[in-house]
Amino acid sequence: MGRIGLQLRATLENITRLRAEGEDFRWYLKDSAPLKGGRGSATMVQKCKLCSRENSIDILSQTIKPYNAEDSEKFKTIVEFECRGLEPVDFQPQAGFAAEGAESGTPFNDINLLEKDWNDYDEKTKESVGIYEVTHKFVKC
Repeated sequence: MGRIGLQLRATLENITRLRAEGEDFRWYLKDSAPLKGGRGSATMVQKCKLCSRENSIDILSQTIKPYNAEDSEKFKTIVEFECRGLEPVDFQPQAGFAAEGAESGTPFNDINLLEKDWNDYDEKTKESVGIYEVTHKFVKC
């Protein structure tokens, strides 16, 4: 299946460098794998019971990129996965994201995007900050 990129699109308000934070960041993916005979797909198959083939998705950590203010309202690849026998079909952003105030550089940590929207207040600039209308898609790389 090769390399698959996860593209993110969001509207950023006074915020930049939205990124997955930390080496242990969890990418919540729903996966699909072809069944023997090619007649359908199943969710999250690790090892085929019929042929004992190992299926996997590897996070290519060197491809992780921040989503910046200038990317607002555009799709941008934020990470790539090496897929062997599995293909991601859905992504659920949750906690563990971080970002910075666009003008102030104020750090905002442990951003939870489960609701597809997040907002806060930047004390340095006296302005609201937010991430809205979070959506995604997968692309072949």
